Parts: sequence; structure tokens; C-alpha cells
Amino acid sequence: MDIHEYQAKQLLKSNGINVPAGKIAYTALEAQNVAREISPRGPWVLKAQIHSGARNSGRFVERRAGKGGGIRIVKTLKKVYDNAAQMLGSTLITAQNKPDGNLVSRIYVEAYTKVEQIFYLSMAIDRTYPAITVLAANTETDDIAAILANSPEKIIRVPLDLKGPTKAHCKRIAEFLNLKAKSFESFYHFVRGLFKTFVKSEALMVEINPVGIRRNGDIVALDAKITIDNRAVYRHKDISSFRDEDDIPPRELKAARNGFSYHEYGNGNIGCIVNGSGLALAMVGMLKGSAACTLNIKGGVDRDKIAAGIKIIATNPRVEGIVINILGGFVRCDLISDGIIDTAAEVGMNMPLVVRFEGTNRDEACKILEQANLPLIMADSMDDAIAKILKAVEESE
Repeated sequence: MDIHEYQAKQLLKSNGINVPAGKIAYTALEAQNVAREISPRGPWVLKAQIHSGARNSGRFVERRAGKGGGIRIVKTLKKVYDNAAQMLGSTLITAQNKPDGNLVSRIYVEAYTKVEQIFYLSMAIDRTYPAITVLAANTETDDIAAILANSPEKIIRVPLDLKGPTKAHCKRIAEFLNLKAKSFESFYHFVRGLFKTFVKSEALMVEINPVGIRRNGDIVALDAKITIDNRAVYRHKDISSFRDEDDIPPRELKAARNGFSYHEYGNGNIGCIVNGSGLALAMVGMLKGSAACTLNIKGGVDRDKIAAGIKIIATNPRVEGIVINILGGFVRCDLISDGIIDTAAEVGMNMPLVVRFEGTNRDEACKILEQANLPLIMADSMDDAIAKILKAVEESE
């Protein structure tokens, strides 16, 4: 689960990391009042809060939003109001978000912070070690995307153990970044705070881009991006409230509300319903570009949820056929059969459907579908299911 910058900064601040003064605003007037409150004389930074990087170089679809990007520095309270009015309710397209952009419904108003040096710093799980790993790079002349693509040797990677970053780790990184001696203690506490945030929130990634160094040597997080492990969110009531449902595609949101995970791929026309992430990846690979989406129903489901899952797949306009591939363990195959029948009774079966069961209550499930006399195709294996759905969709065109 991605969270917004202002939410990420709340977590960072609670763990001892310096962040500029700032507050969220939902209207232009609120933005102006917030600006006056946090820094009477300015300048201020207005930041569109969407789940995407590259906001500064992004562009708005609507002409009324002006020529500025998703991050704007303004020097007067009138400019705060005018720019907030332009940005709010407009659609921002960046190099990293969806093609049609994201609607800006809130703006983070932040006091402008003057710094002498900037750099990139993040923590992520490197599964090759495996370990939480610090990544850092000097971004004074190139952004991190360009460095990653063209000069990966300019990024230092330092794996940590369960005790977190030591002074030796931090010294190695600080020397790589050419930090001045007066910044070392602040940098050490910054990296320790980053690690604390990562572990406490059960994150998959914490990224500060950029980190700034003030004239006195203090380190400050000028931006922040945190991705939380979806499987851990239920353990953090404070973090679960950060979920921005307005920024989640409707089918993905419906799937999440039922405890499923939903993903879309390329330009394929086959929808896949499976029970397991590995099975989903295997199906996508075997369909060789023909997969439109996958729905992973996992465990703990009932017939109503199964029916809801099938309808989620069926509402994807690119889907021309559905293949259900269930290896019954925690998920009983007969529950899937009941859900198929419920869906057929409610919305009908207007596209080819191939079903393959294996595992718990397989025979009972097959018998249920046979007696229901539905226009579907049974398969004996995953290879058989793939071949049959591709053939059925081709013949239905």
C-alpha cells in the first residue's frame, strides 16, 4: 500500500526525522490559511498529493491549471491561493502514473527549506542477501532515475542486519556522498530513524528523494515515499486509515474489499481467477501476452465472495474469456462451483468460461457444475485449461 507524502512525513517525524513544517489542504482558501500558519513570510512549496513520483516535471491536463507542474514554489499568499485553485480538481500526468493521470484532491503546503546539498536515500528489502538494504546516491547533477539507468555504480548499497545501521555503516555511506563532518551525527540519527520507520510500519520501501542538508549541517527529509506491506496493514490501525481509496482503480478496490488481489496486464483478453500468487504468475506466463488480468482469491472465502470475484473479472471490458484455475487447499473447490452458479443466475454467462479444479472437494465441485448444466468447459490440467480458453475465445469471435 502506497501512502501520500504528507502521511509518510508524519511517520518519519514520529521516529525522530526532521521534516519541514507543513499541513494538508483541500481548498485554495485552506491552503492560504495553512501557508500563513506555518511560515508567515514564505516562500512555500505546494505539492500535489497523488501516488506517483516525478510530480515536479508532470503536466496538468486542464488548461486552467496553468503551465506549472505538480510541485510549485510560490512567494506570496496570493500565489498560494491562485496556484492551489489551479491544481485542486485538476488532473496531473507524470512519467510514472497512469496514462490518463491522477485527479488532485489535496495539496500539501510546506515551508520552503533552503539547503546546501541534496542526495537520494532509501531503504528496501534486498532479497538476494536477504536484508534491509540502504541505497544512496548524490543527485546534485542527475536524478536517481538517470543514475539507475546510466550509472548504477554511482549508487551505494549497504545491507543491514537486524540491529539496524551502525555508525560504521553510516560513515561508509557519508563518505560515499562526500558529506561534511559536521553533518555526520545528524546523518547517523536520520538513517537510524529511517530504519525505525521501516521496521515499525512493516514497510517494503522507504524513499527520501531528495534528502537536504541545511547550512548548519542538519539533515532534513524534503520529500518522502513509503510503501507498506499490504499483508501487514491490518496490524496498524493508524496506517490503515492512510489508504486513499479515490486513487485505487475501481476493480482493484472491489477486489481488496473482498480480501482478493487484482492485477491488470498489457492488452490481453483472458481473465484468470486463481488461488495463489505463484499460480497467477504461472498463468500469465503461459498465456504469453493474452492475459488481461488476474484475480487471486487466496483463502477464507465464501460463495458470495467468489461470485463477487467473477463479476470483477467480467466487468473488465478487455476480457473476452475467463479461466478459473483452482488448486484446492484452504479454498474448497465446491465453494468456487457455488459462486459460479450464483454468478450465472445473476448476470448470465455471456463469454467462454473454462474451469480446472484440483484438490479439496474437487469431485464434488465438478459434479455440482455438471448438474447445473451451465455453458462452461471443464479442464484436467493447467495446460489443458490454457489451450481450451484460447481456443474458445478464438471460436467465439
